[in-house]
Amino acid sequence: MKMPKISLPFKIFDGYITKQVFAATLVCIFLFVVVWIAPETLLKVIKRTMAGIYTPWVGIQLLIYEVPKIVGKALPVGLLLGTLFTFDKLSKDSELTVLRGIGLTFWRIVYPIIILSIFISVLCFSLYNTLIPYSEKRINDLKKESYETHFVYTVKAANDQLEKIIVVPRYYNDMISKPLILNFDSSQYKDTSVLSSILQSDYAVYKKGEWVVHNVKKYELTKDGVFKSIKNIPDVKVLSGYRADKAFKIMSYSTKKERELNNAEITEYIKMLKDEHLNDEYRFMLNKYLQRYFHSAICILFAILGCLLGFSKPREQKLVNFVIGIGIVFGYYITLPFFDMCAEKGIISPYITSTIQPIAILIAIFIFKKIKDL
Repeated sequence: MKMPKISLPFKIFDGYITKQVFAATLVCIFLFVVVWIAPETLLKVIKRTMAGIYTPWVGIQLLIYEVPKIVGKALPVGLLLGTLFTFDKLSKDSELTVLRGIGLTFWRIVYPIIILSIFISVLCFSLYNTLIPYSEKRINDLKKESYETHFVYTVKAANDQLEKIIVVPRYYNDMISKPLILNFDSSQYKDTSVLSSILQSDYAVYKKGEWVVHNVKKYELTKDGVFKSIKNIPDVKVLSGYRADKAFKIMSYSTKKERELNNAEITEYIKMLKDEHLNDEYRFMLNKYLQRYFHSAICILFAILGCLLGFSKPREQKLVNFVIGIGIVFGYYITLPFFDMCAEKGIISPYITSTIQPIAILIAIFIFKKIKDL
């Protein structure tokens, strides 16, 4: 693939094509956002506002904060359909024929579109790193919903024997509701641990460096696993120091979707998952992290593909190219959950599942370029 030598500033037709593609892309993005938000999100917000769950102002804010997430998905789609529509129109008006007639190659004609798509690609990556995590946090704050979870944290001793298991049913901010703590004793056997006591608590509070459970009912067990005594204790510190902070971070990250985390947070979470040998979640989050980069790169590939599909001969069926474009978009998004599952279960490496779609689109670009003989 030989890229053209271009001298700046842009030629007149560069600006002309760029403006048309940019305008068409904005229209496509707007339509994508409206179609995506209208059926479910808008209806749900209206129903809850009418029921008095949300105030009108809260309902408006929820709709506003939903937009960045949808725009992140819409940017590649808008570029593909925007370039396809623009180049199809240029083909119909014989403008592309004129440009080819004066000796311009395909890559020279789409050069300004590639530059535009690079800027949109950077914008897409920035959305997933900053604005989307912020908007998701604001949505959670407005809904004031506690995180439903069945988080289980295992504490092991220096000899890798089981020391403690903490079960958390739900939490909100630093308040943990009805945690259950299972304490184990490893002194009886060398190769295993036995349950020594159970702590049932009304609630726990996390402060930096410690987990403290309150209103505790402690069940003591004998070495044979029989209940020995039951005690009521005001409060007990169950975790402290590095373990306390690490456990709370893993719990808070595990209850969030990938889009709620910025790059620094998701990198930290992946590292902790690897250290704790939580392999399924580690592979899944690594796949979603890599997808952020390749999803942004898809903007460039979709822009080039849209230009190729827009190039058409006078008697060529125009509708076919639009159907192909929409089919590629549909295939791209519908296969994402499948590759997520393959990565999570270890069927395919996350490094492959995150790159297979961009590679497929790149192959499609070369195929369409050869078919259209450009």
